[in-house]
Amino acid sequence: MDSGVTVITNPTVNVRLTSTLSSFEVQRRFNRGISIAELKGKLEMIMGAPASCMDLELFSISDKFLQKMNENEALLGSYPVDDDCRIHVVDRSGGQMGEFTDVSKVEKFELPDDAYDKRTDTARSFMKKQRVGRYNEEEMAKKKAENAAREEEQKAAADAIAVGSRCKVQVPGQPTKLGTVMYVGTTDFKPGYWVGVKYDEPLGKHNGTVEGKQYFECESKYGAFVKPLSVTVGDFPEEDYGLDEM
Repeated sequence: MDSGVTVITNPTVNVRLTSTLSSFEVQRRFNRGISIAELKGKLEMIMGAPASCMDLELFSISDKFLQKMNENEALLGSYPVDDDCRIHVVDRSGGQMGEFTDVSKVEKFELPDDAYDKRTDTARSFMKKQRVGRYNEEEMAKKKAENAAREEEQKAAADAIAVGSRCKVQVPGQPTKLGTVMYVGTTDFKPGYWVGVKYDEPLGKHNGTVEGKQYFECESKYGAFVKPLSVTVGDFPEEDYGLDEM
């Protein structure tokens, strides 16, 4: 009776890979029957280090160093490599950590706009054919007319607002604020008509100066610019918070 024990070894092994060129860890499966030289050739494509300048170190599942894998003619399976062991690639070619992941060093390809416009396989070409977005002349004309009408409404509202008037400001999504109109007209920071307001409370964004240009004067955080349609002029006396009472 044969009492011998037959050991069956999986012909492949799944290992973790790290290198001196990257902080990332990847997993790959290799045939135990390949030589270390063949393994280095495969690792060159994965890790980026030249096979001729590559040293391999074997670590256990718990990341304990086991041994170097320097015999190029030896088979991978001749080393104590188990699933989830780690093979660390040491690059001796002078490569630096992150060399292959730092995209800031990669020369960017830029296609001139006129050349891009002539191509038929681009998103712009598709949008033109489907008349989407700004390539829909009818829709763009409609939006332009709506914007022009809105701007006329803003101008008319601005013409009815006088500097020095008390006002109530109602901006969607914000609480109602009371203040005094300090400026009405166009600005350098944004197109269209704007109303500069000094709020009764420090609920603003500035002191009347925006991007280095002074439009009016007030204390810091009391000034703001809003669109004319958000401003209602009227008898809105400044609230007395009783700060002077004893």
